[in-house]
Amino acid sequence: MRKLLLASNNQDKIVEIRALLEDISLELLTPNDLGIAMDVEESADSYLENAARKAKSFGQATNLVCLADDSGLEVDALGGLPGVCSHRFLPIEGATDADRRRYLLGKLMGYKRPWKAHFHCTVAVYFPTGEIMSCEGNCFGEIIPEERGTNGFGYDPIFFFPELGLTMAELSLEQKNRISHRSLAIRAARGILERYSRYNMINPSESGWDKMDT
Repeated sequence: MRKLLLASNNQDKIVEIRALLEDISLELLTPNDLGIAMDVEESADSYLENAARKAKSFGQATNLVCLADDSGLEVDALGGLPGVCSHRFLPIEGATDADRRRYLLGKLMGYKRPWKAHFHCTVAVYFPTGEIMSCEGNCFGEIIPEERGTNGFGYDPIFFFPELGLTMAELSLEQKNRISHRSLAIRAARGILERYSRYNMINPSESGWDKMDT
């Protein structure tokens, strides 16, 4: 069985991605499985650059096909912030997810509700040939001023779906993996991953993915 390395040290992300790809004929590996301790700086100005940088770094270190993602929350009232800097939005060393949520809500208190927002995810897949392919997913909702739910991570407890009456953190993993930004991006990736699993051949012109020069 061919291998796919999930190029992330975020265990919450890995749980979600594993669930999304559990029925694909690939052996899903993590850096922990391989004894790799590597942090890739995510300081680029775009989701694609950050995702590609992670996938390429892990791929070159292991000579494996690697999947990485970069995601962020974009709030309309803040002009799209925190965006690609979502994890670095609060410039304090050791800041937690809860700290970042409180900081974001503080920034929004002067703006009229509803606070429309969306999550964005870009997935990049690196191949040992040097090719990197990418796809995207977006998930729309709004920010609410109180935290609800204990599932998920990051900004999930304050990201609300009006049509469901639930926050992202109130969804089960199965529900989240039907509608989240990451699930939509991974779903777009399935076609090319399935072709890789069967034939070990990549044809960007048929995949519907963007090809990125490296």
